This record gives sequence, C-alpha cells and structure tokens, in this order.
Amino acid sequence: MRIGVPKEIKTHEYRVGCSPAGVQALTSGGHTVLVEKGAGLSSGFPDEMYVAAGAKMLDRAAEVWGDADMVIKVKEPLPSEFAYFRENLLLYTYLHLAAFPELTRELLAKKVAGVAYETITDNHGGLPLLRPMSEIAGRMASQVGASCLEREKGGKGLLLGGIPGTRRGQVVILGGGVVGTAAARIAIGLGARVTVLDVNAERMMYLEDVFGNAIETLYSNPENITREVTQADLVIGAVLLPGGAAPTLVNREHLRAMEDGSVVVDVAVDQGGCIETCRPTTHENPTFIEEGIVHYCVANMPGAVPRTSTIALNNATLPYALLMAKEGLAGAVKKNAHVAAGVNTLGGHCVYEAVARAHRLEYVSLDRAL
Repeated sequence: MRIGVPKEIKTHEYRVGCSPAGVQALTSGGHTVLVEKGAGLSSGFPDEMYVAAGAKMLDRAAEVWGDADMVIKVKEPLPSEFAYFRENLLLYTYLHLAAFPELTRELLAKKVAGVAYETITDNHGGLPLLRPMSEIAGRMASQVGASCLEREKGGKGLLLGGIPGTRRGQVVILGGGVVGTAAARIAIGLGARVTVLDVNAERMMYLEDVFGNAIETLYSNPENITREVTQADLVIGAVLLPGGAAPTLVNREHLRAMEDGSVVVDVAVDQGGCIETCRPTTHENPTFIEEGIVHYCVANMPGAVPRTSTIALNNATLPYALLMAKEGLAGAVKKNAHVAAGVNTLGGHCVYEAVARAHRLEYVSLDRAL
C-alpha cells in the first residue's frame, strides 16, 4: 500500500502523523511511505531521518494526498484540504466528526473511508488511541489553568497552590476519566484543593483509592455542578462521549455566579465542548474572556508538546496502520473488531451512529456499507 504523511496545517499544530520509527515499520512491511518535506521538523524529526527510515520525500501536500492509498494525519482535515478527498481514499486521523458537520458532509460526498483515532476501541472498552493525547491534555489543562489565573493573563491573581497563610485554589474537574485523572494528578501536585465530578461510582472509588484524601469526588448532577462550579477558581471540562458531541454541563448562568478572573479549560472543545460559552481557540490566541471568566479552549492542546505527543501517538496508532496497510480496510475490519469501531464514514455512508445522530444523518451499519 502507498501511505501518505502530509504536514499538519492547523494553526500551531506541530505534531506529525507518523514518526521515522513508524515509517521504518511500514517500509519493512513492504509498503511505500510518502512524506511531505518538513512534516516532522517541529516534532524534532528532520527529513534525513525519514529518508534513512525508507520514506520517499515529496515537495507538496497535493502530491502526498494524490499518490497515497491511505493518508495518516494527526488532526482533522481543514477546508483547504477538502480538495484532496476522493473516492476510496483511506483517511486515518483524529476526526471528531460530531463537532464538524462540514467535514462530515465532505467525507460523505467524496466517499472517503474515514477511520477516526478517537473511536477505535480495545478489549477493555477503552479508547487506546485517544488515551495518550488525553493524558497529555489532562496534565496540560491544570498547568495552563494555573497560568491563566495569573493577573497579567486576565486571571484573578491567585497562586493555585497558595503558600502558608493564604488560600489554596479550588479546582473542579468535570469527568473522572483519563483526562480528568491526569488533570487531578497535576492539580494535586500543584497544591490545589481538587474536586472531581463523575456519574460512575466505580470510577470515583478508583480515584479516591489512588489519590486518597487529596481529592473529593461527587456525583455529577445539576445541584452538585452548580454548587461546585460557582465556587471554583479553575474548572476543567473533561467529559467524553465516544464519537458524539459532549454534553453541556456548565452554562452561562454558572459563569455569571463565579468570581471574576476565574478560569475554565474545556478539554472537550474538539467534541463541541461541555461549557456553553466555549469556542475553539488556537495556541496563537489561546484565551478569551466572557462573563468575566478566562476561557482556554485550544482544540489541539498536545500540539504544544509535539515531541512527546508524536511519539506517544505513534506508539498507539501504528499497530492499526500496519494492519490496514497489510489487509486493506475491509480485511482489517473483518480481522479486528476494534478497527471496525474506528470507521466513521465509508462509501458515502455514515457508519458511526453517534455522528449520524449529531448531524441528523441516515445511519448505515458498517456491514451493510461494506
């Protein structure tokens, strides 16, 4: 199979879809890998490393997209890349289609096979390709939240961990999954008071086993959310519905009741966000202030630490890329049910129910589409 790795063009997105180590694994399997020149530079991988791994370097993104059977990316394609879509192209990347109706329509219209990292599953019901980036985003959420509390960045001027004789900051985390756990770990390390809200009793027991008295867990219901959010200095949105739009848990009225200069970080913004006032921002302009609250809503947070992120992401994505390259998509789906869970669009059909529901499209089962 011919596999293309174009340079990411999202603002301040420094990751790359395949590392030199991944290229070597693919070429060792007899596949041809086409890499756009400069694609890995920001992740610390110069073109020479790709050449040594067996890649063929191409000057333009159009060549990579046009010559490849499968394109491996990091972030969802932007409108300027839609022209590269064509029937039977296999696109393997984060798609987050529930939040991007225009992208969904384009993939369907051009009959692209879209395999989304974020919906591939594992034997334990987890999302193994989402997990490493969720770990990074969760850890970063507490870091950037603490930074945004600084006065020069619009915050209330609060040191999250305080010092003896002063009040420590209150961090409220909505969701106790991978993102929420990672965020809690860093927030506790910074010395904050931390509360995590979730609907899963077993998950809350796990968090208390791990963090002990350093954390408080509460059932996520409207009453608890209202009380905790309105008293928080930093709120981190860490809610995930696999493949679907994130539920809105924090509304404008909650923000109006918060103290001016408090901060919200919505890690779920790439799935529509769980805070009503959030809208996607970039690393170039990461924050805005609304209702007196500093909002940090960067949709590709791990892109700020590309070396760590690219290596961690490739460790997770490569086994599935190798399988699809060897067997083709149809063969990979038959051999591995977890790959099947990753297919969102195929042959002009929406084959992922949560995406179809989000955009009111006809849902077609993958078996029928195949």
